[in-house]
Amino acid sequence: MVPVSVVIITKNEATLIEDCIKMARLITDDIVVVDNDSTDGTPLIASGYGCRVFQKSWTGYGANKNKGIALARYNWILSIDADEVPDADLIKALHNINFDKANVVYDIKFKSYFGKKLIRFGNWGNDHHLRLFNRSIVKWGETEVHETLLLPPDAEIKSIAGYIHHHSVTDIEDFKRKAILYAQLSAAKYYKAGKKATFIKLHFSPAFGFLRNYIIRLGFLDGAEGLAIARVIYKNTRLKYVYLKQYKELPQKQNDYRNELIMEQA
Repeated sequence: MVPVSVVIITKNEATLIEDCIKMARLITDDIVVVDNDSTDGTPLIASGYGCRVFQKSWTGYGANKNKGIALARYNWILSIDADEVPDADLIKALHNINFDKANVVYDIKFKSYFGKKLIRFGNWGNDHHLRLFNRSIVKWGETEVHETLLLPPDAEIKSIAGYIHHHSVTDIEDFKRKAILYAQLSAAKYYKAGKKATFIKLHFSPAFGFLRNYIIRLGFLDGAEGLAIARVIYKNTRLKYVYLKQYKELPQKQNDYRNELIMEQA
């Protein structure tokens, strides 16, 4: 085992979390699961594999990840989601790391799947994220969606061998549902930041995003799934600015709806 705690946040992840935990057990003896009132047996599955499970109220993606970080036994944290599975090469690399420099943050490559199909091109085809860090100097920003790590000025980013396999969506309906949720949450984030839903953002940004994903980044080579991803990304980009425009016009109504949506979907 290596001196790393794996931290996972969950909400009804019974169909996915088992594979995630099985591989995480090859990394560490400390897996922390922060659960948000799952009703499908997720906490029981996690506990059965020796994870330490904590029930915490939902206050946002970054905030709940930080709750897990605070409960970890080790300062070094590998932060993953229940639908993300470290592979053997990544596990081997983790066992060979010298964890003596707290300011090093590790960038991990991802392989993303649409159902059972590996997506090789488009936005998903070259995915990577900062996921391994030392909690003594690094935390998650507590935005409502698309949370990022808050890095110190002297942070040193390094790549690491291996992949995290991300089982992103089960099918097109699952993808559409998630896109609508993330559009709502992104709109709330933009509203708080004072951003505006300009004509360009509403009309040109979605079209450019589609072209970049499907044509420039060769998403069309992924076939029907590549087209589905490009179309839903177009919809998500447009919707978040539509919702932002509605926030500006009816902020209280939209805020109430956003809070209801977060409680249902988180």
